Amino acid sequence: MTAPARRLPGTRPVLYRAPRTPGAVATRARGVTAWVAGGAVVLAVLGVLGFVVPELQLAALAGALLVLVVGLTAYEPVALPILAMPALVVVQRVGGGGVDLSLSDFALFGAFWFALFFSPRPFSPPMRAMLWLSLVYQVATLFTVIVNPFSANVVEWFHAWLSVGGALVLGWAVGRSGRARLGLTLFLVPCLLIAAQTCLVALQQLAAGNTGPVYIETPIAMHKNFIGCVLAFAALVAYARPWWVGWPRWFALASFWLCTLGVLAAQARQALVGLAIGIMLITLRGDPDRKRSKIILLAAIPAIYFVVLAVQEQLTSGNQFNSANQRLTWYADSVDVWQRSPWVGMGLRWWTAGVTEFVFQPPNVELEVLTSAGIVGLVGFLVLFVGGMVVLWRINPRFGTLAFAMLMMRFVQGQFDLFWVSVQVTVPFVIVGVCLGAESYAAARQRARETGSRASSLHDLRSVQEMVAR
Repeated sequence: MTAPARRLPGTRPVLYRAPRTPGAVATRARGVTAWVAGGAVVLAVLGVLGFVVPELQLAALAGALLVLVVGLTAYEPVALPILAMPALVVVQRVGGGGVDLSLSDFALFGAFWFALFFSPRPFSPPMRAMLWLSLVYQVATLFTVIVNPFSANVVEWFHAWLSVGGALVLGWAVGRSGRARLGLTLFLVPCLLIAAQTCLVALQQLAAGNTGPVYIETPIAMHKNFIGCVLAFAALVAYARPWWVGWPRWFALASFWLCTLGVLAAQARQALVGLAIGIMLITLRGDPDRKRSKIILLAAIPAIYFVVLAVQEQLTSGNQFNSANQRLTWYADSVDVWQRSPWVGMGLRWWTAGVTEFVFQPPNVELEVLTSAGIVGLVGFLVLFVGGMVVLWRINPRFGTLAFAMLMMRFVQGQFDLFWVSVQVTVPFVIVGVCLGAESYAAARQRARETGSRASSLHDLRSVQEMVAR
């Protein structure tokens, strides 16, 4: 029996490439061409039908989208979860009243079902642990749903589960199918567009003598805190640049600095602090595949100090309506609301239901959970996050460091601003799911390589990059 290949010190793990078979490229090209041509014909027919018969335009559009989704899924079972990655950062709101969701939520909801039924199985032990932890939080918040029966409460309970458990499953589908690079790239592209627009608006404001934060109005209205948090997620992914993603160094560095400049331009302090903490975690833990310069810490620590100084200046300014003093008022009011129902809270999204005289969402995650779900809900929340961090810290650092830092960053952001906001919760858990799926995919590739079984479904081994050293 041939001895396994040994890796020399200081070298990267070996890449495994599925063996080429004669005519495989031509066969694959013909298959792709057939799918594209067939889909184009069907879409053209439906488009003409909708144009000729005006009453059928909506039905033709729905039919075209259905055909497209079915065709893509037949070609790539997790096509829809992959294509949903860029839509996760679309914050445009739809609906109203008790059902006020974002387009990101609808993209996640639609892609979740395809991820659930078509993603590779079984779930890895860390993935199952994360799903069980999300279930603990859902059970803990179920008490407030029963005690406070209003529509927004029920909707938010399902929404929270989708934002955590659904996001994990979607990310798992992308990573476990070997499409982590494509999925994370599709996520990063719209973030780069947001960052570029943010920097452009900031330059225009500076030229006009305005040094305030950036708010984007078109094509979609985006608050500075949303911009800051989303760009911080993208910057952290670009800075981590896991080797299994395969981005070139220049692309990752350019993306990191552009997104970081966007965070600075937005002047979202909680996003800046969270990004600094995430960078420190990734830098100090180390990377098995590359050495990271500690010089970046010289910028992370002053960034936190700058935020502290800015908050102190606002607190001593005497302006009772600036963001720092307003938060102190909201903190006191949140404690008042929590004391009215300390064990199970006033209901999820109570501030939209008119159950109290207050109409603000508490800008602190612990206070938000206490007022919404009480002490029981807060225990479930801490189990979810602390337990999740323990799970992610214990897995292979090549995959777990980014996931751990992402979850920690979101937890830190939640100490200074709204927490349960659709995109800002969904994106971190999707990225965690991608990391867990990529780890399981690498483990499957390693087992297939060690057994040397050519019959071990080359279709499952189509990705060319894999980590074989654990």
